[in-house]
Amino acid sequence: MRRLEASHQQLLSRRLRPLAYALVAVVGLILTLTWVALQTQVTLAGFLNGESLWSKAQKQSVIDLDAYAAHGRPGDLAGFRRNYAVLMSDRWARDAIASGDFSHADVNDAFARGGVIPEAIPGMVFIFQYFDGMPYVREAVAEWRSVDGSLADLEDTADRLEKGYGAGTLQPGDIVAERERIATLNNYIEPRAKAFSLYIANGASWLGRVLFFTVLGVAALASLLWLRMAGRILAGIRGTEERYSLLFDSAADAIFMVDEETGRILDANRRAASWLGCSREELTGMELAALFVDGSPHTGMGSLRNPDGSLRPVETQSSLVVWGARQVSQAIVRDISDRVAMEQERKIASEALASIAEGVIIADADRRVTTANAAHTKLTGFPVQALRRTRFDITRTLPDGRPLPQSLWDDIAAGDNWVGEVESRRADGSTYPELMSISTIRDRDGRPQHYVAVVSDITARKADRQRLQHLATHDPLTGLVTRSEFERRCAEAITRAAHERGAVAVLFVDLDAFKVVNDSYSHATGDALLMRVAERIRAQLSPHDVAGRIGGDEFTVLLADLRSREEALVVAETMLAALARPFDLGDYELYVSASIGIAGYPLDGNDAVTLIANADAAMYVAKTEERNALRFYTPKMHADARRRLKLASELRQALIRNEFYLVYQPSIEMKSGRIVAVEALIRWRHPERGNVAPDEFIPIAESLGLIRQIDQWVLETACRQLLQWDEARLPPLRMAVNVSAGSFGHPDFLQGVCQALQEIGIPPKRLLVELTESAILRLGEDTERAMLALHNLGVAVAIDDFGTGYSSLAYLKLPAVAYLKIDRSFVTGLPMNANDVAITEAMVAIARSLDLHTIAEGIETEGQHEFLLRAGCQEGQGFLYSRPLPPDEIERLLAPRTTGSKRLSLVPPKRA
Repeated sequence: MRRLEASHQQLLSRRLRPLAYALVAVVGLILTLTWVALQTQVTLAGFLNGESLWSKAQKQSVIDLDAYAAHGRPGDLAGFRRNYAVLMSDRWARDAIASGDFSHADVNDAFARGGVIPEAIPGMVFIFQYFDGMPYVREAVAEWRSVDGSLADLEDTADRLEKGYGAGTLQPGDIVAERERIATLNNYIEPRAKAFSLYIANGASWLGRVLFFTVLGVAALASLLWLRMAGRILAGIRGTEERYSLLFDSAADAIFMVDEETGRILDANRRAASWLGCSREELTGMELAALFVDGSPHTGMGSLRNPDGSLRPVETQSSLVVWGARQVSQAIVRDISDRVAMEQERKIASEALASIAEGVIIADADRRVTTANAAHTKLTGFPVQALRRTRFDITRTLPDGRPLPQSLWDDIAAGDNWVGEVESRRADGSTYPELMSISTIRDRDGRPQHYVAVVSDITARKADRQRLQHLATHDPLTGLVTRSEFERRCAEAITRAAHERGAVAVLFVDLDAFKVVNDSYSHATGDALLMRVAERIRAQLSPHDVAGRIGGDEFTVLLADLRSREEALVVAETMLAALARPFDLGDYELYVSASIGIAGYPLDGNDAVTLIANADAAMYVAKTEERNALRFYTPKMHADARRRLKLASELRQALIRNEFYLVYQPSIEMKSGRIVAVEALIRWRHPERGNVAPDEFIPIAESLGLIRQIDQWVLETACRQLLQWDEARLPPLRMAVNVSAGSFGHPDFLQGVCQALQEIGIPPKRLLVELTESAILRLGEDTERAMLALHNLGVAVAIDDFGTGYSSLAYLKLPAVAYLKIDRSFVTGLPMNANDVAITEAMVAIARSLDLHTIAEGIETEGQHEFLLRAGCQEGQGFLYSRPLPPDEIERLLAPRTTGSKRLSLVPPKRA
């Protein structure tokens, strides 16, 4: 225990000592000023004494000189000479001081001869030397100087009288004249002597007042400063006591003041009371030792019991102080819960470090290893003892073999963490790729104190990454490069060709009718076909050529090191021939063809993207014009491609700008000629191009993913039009809407149909959804589920273009399928073409047996009408009855006539 001897009285005296010193200084200052005042008064007394003697000597010298002039007595002349000597002595001293070059001893003797008090002489000299311009002194000196000439005249008069009396030559008239002259001089000197005396007296009075108020002011100011200082010191003493009390009560530790003799608590702070759950008054008088569950109450570690019964680990430090005559122990009890928890966490961290899977190295500021965990030893084969005091970067280099650069350590020292790949050496000399993360533990000044490195073997990870990189740059199905990798290699080939003045060609290969394969067989069959196509394309290429797959059935080929674009023609023709040969896929033997577009550098573009786009444009022309053909790129093709791109861009805005509209083609009941339904057909009224055909913009909408929004707009618009016709009290119609494969297969399709019917208020049975065979095929296994949902909703489905695709009769058994539409390709040849007749009659018979409603499309002649009517077809559509019409024309056709008939005028009259 530390023993501290302290005295509160001594501490207080130390705090008050400056106040006492200041008081002594104030008293000393006042005494000094008083002494200065007294000295000044002595000087003024000397001034008054000197003035009195000077005035007396002046008057007496005039009296003596006048008596000498009247009687000629030598005694009178001696008296004049004596008094005149006093006047001249004072005058000499005055003039000597004014000159600034004088002897203090001579001046003092001169004033002493003039009868001035010796104690006042230094003050008079000081005033004449430095303060001759002081009020009243300036005027007195001026009066004094003004009689210098008159006094000299008195001296001359005395000399003349002495000479005259000595020679006996004075006449009575001369004596009278000299006495009159003396009187005249006296009349001039006397008032100035009185003024001199008055100024001296006033100056003494003025200086006395100044000294009084100066001493009084200085004394008051010094007293005020002392009082302020006293107030500050006392406030500081009070503040110290308050701060001590505040620190005592707000301390983070519990503090107990304990009587050393009895061991009982004299006082405790708030922290102690809050820890123990009682008031400070309740703690006073208790024994400190009784509060501790274990440990010493004086020093060391122990435990206090909290109010809830739990234990609080604490550490106690005590010091002995003296309160008057009593020895008091000050016990400071600190809560070490955090330290205990930290030590526990440190123990857990140490165990975790030992058991962590990654290797961990801890090194000092010089990068010398201090410790490493077991995982590092297992990873490298180096025991901790072998690594200790060696730099951990000695066994590690960059992947290219270079040592870790100094810039890396500079960045880490600047505050960055470093993570990167290094090549690490094992104890047996082998190396392996390692991922290393280096961070720092810093001291208070922010300098690295320790380095922490976490390392792991990334051999397997690098292999996986290389595989992933291959997957990222190669198509997983065919093994050909992806679009981005193809563009990169194409750019490199263009760069080489630019340096070597060569050429590069890009072939864009697209399979013809590949969608039919997918729709007619399966996606697995389509994938197998794509793999075989990729193999045949690779087989036609040299080792330095590149083949890529950039879309579903779209391939690209890069031919480098050419002299001209036309050299690619041989490869392209060979490739067309190879792809035209049958593909043996096990269960199937398929025939496909391809369309190829060719673009070359530098003729058709200077970058990879442009070459691919231009080759695509050339392929599009080959596919459109001929198929199983190839075309070289020309600028006109690009213009067509730009037109399609522009149309695609404008198509995105068409819905927003309300550029779409619907027309409706009636469906006629074959027997009666009544309009029983209409089919909603979309049209695009382009603001610049006019009407754009659906065959032109629908494929673009499907490729852009806009077809679902367009189908939903058609559905809602058609339902609203049907509601308007109902409100106009027109005969009830069935509304047929075409739905694309993309919309029908979308998860939100059924919800959109249900929402449109509910919001608009159309009965589901009046809505007919028309689907093509290909749309049903694309939906695959979900077809039956979607059909069942439509059936439950009450919406019927019509299979459109039946017989032109896969033509699976299983479709006709699906729920919700209630209508079968006979394609116009079979109707066109009726009734003359035997094949069309047979197919049509067969389809009508199948529909009748399955209780399906048949609708024939494309009826344009009366012969076709009559044949279909006899065959049993229920409804028909075609130009024979009506072209697609706007809503108001449909309303006109449906409006009741006087005859009561609601049939179209174009329907042939009923035959007998």
